[in-house]
Amino acid sequence: MVRDFRFSFNIFGIPSREALQEVCRRAESAGFDTVFAADHLGAPAPFPVLVAAADATEQMRVGTLVLNAPFWNPALLAREVASTDILTGGRLEVGLGAGHMKWEFDAAGIPWASFGSRVRTLEKTITELHRFFTTDLAELPGGKAPRPVQRVGFEGSGPPLIVGGTGDRVLTVAAQHADIIGVSGAYQVAGKPPGTFRLATAAETDERMRFVRERAGERSDGIEWHLLVQAVVPTLDRRAAAADMISRFGTEMSVDEALESPYLLIGSPEQMAEQLQANRERYGFSYVTVHEPFREAFEPVVERLRS
Repeated sequence: MVRDFRFSFNIFGIPSREALQEVCRRAESAGFDTVFAADHLGAPAPFPVLVAAADATEQMRVGTLVLNAPFWNPALLAREVASTDILTGGRLEVGLGAGHMKWEFDAAGIPWASFGSRVRTLEKTITELHRFFTTDLAELPGGKAPRPVQRVGFEGSGPPLIVGGTGDRVLTVAAQHADIIGVSGAYQVAGKPPGTFRLATAAETDERMRFVRERAGERSDGIEWHLLVQAVVPTLDRRAAAADMISRFGTEMSVDEALESPYLLIGSPEQMAEQLQANRERYGFSYVTVHEPFREAFEPVVERLRS
């Protein structure tokens, strides 16, 4: 099934409440469907950002891309998710991840566990959220614990669930539980400190998509496939721009690989729109997120695909 496109961007910072809300209003007017907040130690707290964004807009959805599951106690996270879903009028999407930046754990005094252990924490958090949404929190003294407005994710007990990654274990969790799956374009560079990444090639993305679709089985057709674009580069000379990116960022890709990678959009608005249509056909990616610094450059692409 070919889904309609949905477009989104993520917030890197909040200079002020007014500035945040103006950006969100402009994005909604330009055709963006969702604004995301991350969960990094040096970034704003995600849930207050999302409530402020929803207050400034009419219909634009809000979400986390993504929460670091090892940072959160599931009972307290359930309270945050349910409260935010209520305060945003049922517009919340919950992205969960296993965490990948070791320095954040070190700075926060949170033990840095193995990847397998972090993935187990991610899966346990998903199942615990479902449990709290349906039973425990509602039975606490007072009987006024918040319940999510939406009942589509977390086995029909909460907001839509987003899970993404590249490794077998995290994609298996995504295939079993998520409503929206992001096949990440970031690979840990072997032998480098945790958090040192390189971009995935188109061929690697093909293989990862085959893997997660096989794990999802009958669920696959109902999943929405998410793409996080790492850069939007408007240009009339795609090859020269790709070569410049390779030289500046030290990626091991060739120019042809950079131009084919779904995680880079390089060219005119028309060429970028054609690339996204081709990516949707090849991989299934219909939910497209760009980083906030590229939001304005991406607006002409959104306009072309909307029309």
